[in-house]
Amino acid sequence: MSTVLEDLGLPSLPEPLPRPVIDSHTHADTTLEYSGLSLADNLATARAVGVQGFVQIGCDVQGSRWAEQVARTNPGVVAAVALHPNEAGRLGDQLDAHIDHIATLARAGRHVRAVGETGLDYYRTRDADAQALQKHSFARHLDIAAENDLTVVVHDRDAHADVLTVVDRVGVPNRLVMHCFSGDAAFARDCLDRGAWLSFPGVVTFGSAGELREALAVVPVEKLLVETDAPFLTPKPERGKKNAPYLLPHTIRFIAEQRGWDVGELCDQLVANTVEAFGGEWEASA
Repeated sequence: MSTVLEDLGLPSLPEPLPRPVIDSHTHADTTLEYSGLSLADNLATARAVGVQGFVQIGCDVQGSRWAEQVARTNPGVVAAVALHPNEAGRLGDQLDAHIDHIATLARAGRHVRAVGETGLDYYRTRDADAQALQKHSFARHLDIAAENDLTVVVHDRDAHADVLTVVDRVGVPNRLVMHCFSGDAAFARDCLDRGAWLSFPGVVTFGSAGELREALAVVPVEKLLVETDAPFLTPKPERGKKNAPYLLPHTIRFIAEQRGWDVGELCDQLVANTVEAFGGEWEASA
C-alpha cells in the first residue's frame, strides 16, 4: 500500500485505529479523477488503517449511477444518490427529468441507503433563479427519501436558515444527516432538535475552525458522524494534500482528544451511529 501512495504522491498511511470505523461521506469517483487512486486501492488503503467501509455519494445522474453500481458490487460500500444543489441550479427546465432518474436509482435496492447529497449552496450559487431551482430540487429529494424510507444527506453551505425552512415545510426525514457540518453551536442545536446526525470533516482539525469545534462540543456522542468528503478537506497534519478514506483516523483521533473520549470506544460508537443513520447493518469490506 505504501508504494501505491508514494507513486501517486499521496500522504502515507496513518497509525491504524484500534477498532473499525466507517467513512460516512466520500467521493471515490472524484478521488480517482483527482489523484489516480483506484477504487480497489481506495478500499485497500482504508482497510489497512481500520476504515472498513464508506458511503459513496452521488452528485449528478452519472455519479449516482456509478455510486449504485459500486455499492452493488463492493462489500463495505453503500450508495447515496442525488443531484448536488449546484448541479440542480444549472439544469433549468431539465431539472425534473434529472430528478426522475434519481428517483429510479433510489429504488435500486438495499445497497442504496440515502438520498444525497442534496440541499442548498448559496456560496457558489448566488443567482435567485438558480437558488429557487435548488429549493425545488431539495424538496423533491426529501419526497423521494420519504417514499423509499431512505436517509437524507444534506449539503448546506451558507444557507443554514433556508435549509431548515425547506426541511420543516416538506417534513423532517426519519433519518437526517448534516454532511460536512459547518454551523455554530446554535445551529448544531437546531439540527439536533430535528433529530439530525452531524457529520464532521477534516476541517474540524484546522486552526481556524474554532466555531466548528464549539459546535462539536454540544453534539451528543450518539449523534456524531465523521467523514472525509474525499478528495477534499484533508485533515491536519496532511492539510493541503489530496484526501481519501484512509486518512479518516486523523480526524477521529482529533475529535477523541477534543472531547476527552477513548479512541476505541469512539470508533465503536461511530460504527453504531453510522449503521443507525443509514438505516441498516453494514457488510464488512472484503
